[in-house]
Amino acid sequence: MSDSRIRKALGACALALMLTTSCAAQNGSVEEIESSTITQAAAVSEPKIEMTLPGTLAAGFQQFQASMKGHYGMAVVAVGGDDVVTFGDWTTGPAWSTMKVPLTIAAIRDSSANGGFAATAAITESDNAAADVLWAALGSGQEAASAVQAVLREGGDDKTVIPATRTRTDYSSFGQAEWTLNDQVRFASRLPCLNRVSTVVKLMEQIVPSHRWGLGAFNGAEFKGGWGPDTSGKYLVRQFGLISTARGQIAVALAAQPDSGTFSDGMAAMDKMAALVSEHLGELASGKCSS
Repeated sequence: MSDSRIRKALGACALALMLTTSCAAQNGSVEEIESSTITQAAAVSEPKIEMTLPGTLAAGFQQFQASMKGHYGMAVVAVGGDDVVTFGDWTTGPAWSTMKVPLTIAAIRDSSANGGFAATAAITESDNAAADVLWAALGSGQEAASAVQAVLREGGDDKTVIPATRTRTDYSSFGQAEWTLNDQVRFASRLPCLNRVSTVVKLMEQIVPSHRWGLGAFNGAEFKGGWGPDTSGKYLVRQFGLISTARGQIAVALAAQPDSGTFSDGMAAMDKMAALVSEHLGELASGKCSS
């Protein structure tokens, strides 16, 4: 076998192990979960040379993206794990309503009184007015931004900055926070392990039927979507959440920015990406929080 073929084979095997290795314990809060199969590999073994194994999630995502016009991204990691696997060419953008998850957590922690109608509407219906009520309940713009940012830091996101004021007058300041796909999925992977989040996580399982596209196709999925137009009117559609398996939970983050710029095309792309995850669920490492 030539040197280049050996390097490619080793690269593919390395990522196969990464995808199926159980999540390591973090400060005693995560149990080690072993994946039952080693079936997926995708690696960049040399600059600009991408390798995938046929029949894997990596190959499926390549085929998906090749059939679409626009920019798409997917990131997956075991709950409590560190080995994030990403696909696609979309990496970052406004959080939109996905940021309502850490916002609602911050508001409920500040006062249990915030855990009523406003919290329910903000998460299950993605109600903007309800989210504004929660934001205002946290104090000044800077106080609210700091409180939401503190939740992100607790969840392992040490980079995302929440604006204290609106950068676009028609949209919330927190929704315009730049949230990378990697940072979002890391936060998701630690979300169920954080203190005082059970109310919000339960609400994420009760998303209204009209918003149950993408990850909403999974039974019992705890997720939140967000969407909105850029300054030219073209939509970005995002989701992140938790999928349960027999071995534990998997954190997933998805993003779609179709060239058409329509919300409907973004939503359809999310359905296709979620279907890919479903088809290859057995390939992905999962984990769970210790009791």
